[in-house]
Amino acid sequence: MTNIAAVLHGANDLRVEPIPVPEIKENEVLLAMKSVGICGSDLKYWMYGKCGKFTMEKPMVIGHEGSGEVVKLGPGVKHLKIGDRVAVEPGVPCGRCPLCKTGRYNLCQSIFFCATPPDDGNLCRFYKHSAEFCYRLPDHVTDDEGAMLEPLAVAVYSCRKGQVGLGTRLLICGAGPVGILTLLVAKQNGATTVAITDIDSTRLALAKSLGADYAFKVTTDEPSTLATDILDVVGDFPDVTIECSGTNFGFSTGIYATVPGGSLVMVGRVPGGAEFPLNLAFTKEIDIRGVFRYANCYPTALQLVSKGLVNVKALISHRFTIDESLKAFQTAASRDTKAVKVIIQCEPN
Repeated sequence: MTNIAAVLHGANDLRVEPIPVPEIKENEVLLAMKSVGICGSDLKYWMYGKCGKFTMEKPMVIGHEGSGEVVKLGPGVKHLKIGDRVAVEPGVPCGRCPLCKTGRYNLCQSIFFCATPPDDGNLCRFYKHSAEFCYRLPDHVTDDEGAMLEPLAVAVYSCRKGQVGLGTRLLICGAGPVGILTLLVAKQNGATTVAITDIDSTRLALAKSLGADYAFKVTTDEPSTLATDILDVVGDFPDVTIECSGTNFGFSTGIYATVPGGSLVMVGRVPGGAEFPLNLAFTKEIDIRGVFRYANCYPTALQLVSKGLVNVKALISHRFTIDESLKAFQTAASRDTKAVKVIIQCEPN
């Protein structure tokens, strides 16, 4: 077997090159990767060599939204067999620390997470992973849908954090993949009113077609103005705001818009050093809740897709081969392409 990978050597330096086929150990499987999606964090590593608090210090295989086929089993693997297609949950925690033992393994300080320095990702032909974090896909669930379980898990976790349920009035800031998936999960949870904001008309149109009750194109620099516009159109302030844009504007809009006593869930990462109306948030007793990846959400995400309750395929706008990885990243980063979710298919031509 020969292996190739999309290796990021630094900012704006992505190369498709040979790498060794990994050797598997106990409770691991070797996967022939099928589909890998490009995430916003992948784009940040590609453009800047860093994302949030994580900075590259050596070349890194990119990619963490993946599905693959089991081609080799390590000792101790019982629930999978060769030929199974699986979705890959990219985080493998230690399983021993207090955070892991209380179910909050996403916060484990020793976690391995694909394409987060110093850990390599899975945009490659052959990749090894803990079998415990590989979820077998039913025959009717495609490889692309398997890769989409990763951002869908973020949406599931975000709605759990916000306690989105029957009768919830929800505002989502940002109509990117996670924002639109959060819309779909919220509707399944029983949210009665979902409004979504973005600067891109194409993404807002997609959100409307998938069930958003209201779509607001951002045309102002004043978050309070947008919040007032939302109230004027919707008629009520949202009980919960889920911020998915990763902007100062989105965070501030959530503070202005959320009903007193409501919740603001932070999915996106805002730049440091910015000023926000936090005194207003405290005066309104808004609960600000952070989200870091997800925990115990992949089984739910798989159920939503396998039962046809959430249509993740509607978000896939472009597909490329692994040899076209650089073009795929350029497409995902460009506003001109109107890309929503870009998928890279890892099988050889």
